[in-house]
Amino acid sequence: MIVATRTLTLRGADTNSEIAIRIFVPEEQEPGVWSCRYEIDWPEGTRKFAAHGIDSVQAIELALKMIGSEIYTSEYHKSGNLMWDEQGKGYGFPVARNIRDLLIGHDAEYL
Repeated sequence: MIVATRTLTLRGADTNSEIAIRIFVPEEQEPGVWSCRYEIDWPEGTRKFAAHGIDSVQAIELALKMIGSEIYTSEYHKSGNLMWDEQGKGYGFPVARNIRDLLIGHDAEYL
């Protein structure tokens, strides 16, 4: 079951594309091992992955950071054509500490 969604916009020369992000309800795989699946609909296809934690909260937190890291290290971000609410304001996802220098806009302000 999907628990949260966000849609980013990829600006193109002639048309814009939607980049849908879906986060699923965490599931307990075994005692002390939780999984939180997520999907990102990149133009070349949907990327499906999961983050794992010792409880559901950690699994969600790690999934959010993995999504943020994937967005901020993507060629779409590097091109400057990817946006969420406003161009250059960030995407509203956290990232791992080692790539915080990539953050833009509000994401960089609210570390």
